[in-house]
Amino acid sequence: MGQLSTWSFPTRIVFGAGATKQAGAEATQLGCKHALVVTDKGVVGAGLLAPIEASLREAGITWTVFDGVLGNPVEANVHDGVRVFRECGADLVVAVGGGSPLDVGKLVRLGVHHNRPLAEYDDAIGGDRHITANVPPMLALPTTAGTGSEVGRSGVVTLDATHRKTVIFSPHLLANVALLDPELTRSMPAFLTAATGMDALTHCLEAYVAKGDHPMADGIALEGIRHVGRCLERAVKNGDDLEARGGMMKAAMMGAVAFQKGLGACHSLAHPLSSEHGTHHGLANAICLPAVCAFNGEVVGARLAEISVLLGGNPSPSGCVEALRRLRDRIGLPPTLTQAGVPRSNLERLADLAFQDACHASNPRLCTRDDLRALYEVCF
Repeated sequence: MGQLSTWSFPTRIVFGAGATKQAGAEATQLGCKHALVVTDKGVVGAGLLAPIEASLREAGITWTVFDGVLGNPVEANVHDGVRVFRECGADLVVAVGGGSPLDVGKLVRLGVHHNRPLAEYDDAIGGDRHITANVPPMLALPTTAGTGSEVGRSGVVTLDATHRKTVIFSPHLLANVALLDPELTRSMPAFLTAATGMDALTHCLEAYVAKGDHPMADGIALEGIRHVGRCLERAVKNGDDLEARGGMMKAAMMGAVAFQKGLGACHSLAHPLSSEHGTHHGLANAICLPAVCAFNGEVVGARLAEISVLLGGNPSPSGCVEALRRLRDRIGLPPTLTQAGVPRSNLERLADLAFQDACHASNPRLCTRDDLRALYEVCF
């Protein structure tokens, strides 16, 4: 095990190769006896639970595995997780995986002692006022470097009532400890490395140009973008490059800290692509981000020029758009929605759903429904 670093911002974050081995000690520190491991079948199949289970076993912690999380989580995943948590007598959630298991882990915690329908916790209608500190503790162990959900305050789930991806947000949902171990991302295939990396970049970029004044978020976002510029292509091309893997884990974590400032139109475009067509969220962002940056250029040109330099482009808004396209090409992601399997015939519904999505409220340039439709058009 190499040198570990511990940060608090405000989540306690343990970073470094071998951080996974701290899971048992952290569970013991929290006073827990039985963990519900919330994950998906891909994580189980890749053998990534083995070092975590070994650490829990060594600390005398028992556990039950719930691996019923889908790639784009739906409400039933949360309800099933809550049921298993109660049935096995768990007192701790250990969420392991990409953004989906981490998000569902948070919402399982919510469901243990909060009995309202999930729709009533929707952040867009002020549902956070119903969320109290009465949630069991949670360890978060990301196996991808994209969402940064391990340090985020929200869970995203597609609700039964609306069939829309919905954000449930509260500081009470922050994990108690995040264990960031680059070894857990080593087996991530090139496509997933690329797509999740573009998600991390989109979080940082949209946060930096979002409306409002948040100098801490701005500084963190820029540093996250710098890590992406240095590390993403390396991580895609050599999955065993642990320095690059670690840099992308930092970028993902920093993006999720930064976007407390807000996100933007790219996320409003991306969310319906996932809920309607199952498009990987990071891929949806990668396809839509250049078009959104071109749209925002007249409002936040100076900021986009700064971002462009960090990505190796010319210091201009158009340079940023071109740098994003070049990066997307170099890491092997398709440039259009058509190539990603999205039918143009659903354009009107996608535009309606994107306009209903709350993320574009903090976009630096006002977005109408027609603007969002036009942005989709550019992406086909």
